[in-house]
Amino acid sequence: MTRLPSLTGEQVVKALRKAGFEVLRQKGSHCYMEHSDGRATVVPLHKGESIGRGLLRKIIRDVELEREEFLKFL
Repeated sequence: MTRLPSLTGEQVVKALRKAGFEVLRQKGSHCYMEHSDGRATVVPLHKGESIGRGLLRKIIRDVELEREEFLKFL
């Protein structure tokens, strides 16, 4: 298994948009994203901070993608 790279929230949102997700709404610094088939997740958009590996794994699990499949969208 490859290690997950250190990503910002904006990079994760960009990758999820390529995977077919849309920004449903944003409240404060949290972006709610949803796919047309019902999969959804929340991505924190804190300026200057990267998303921790544990939270990134949780986001990938929420959107029901494999790690390698998610990395292709980066």
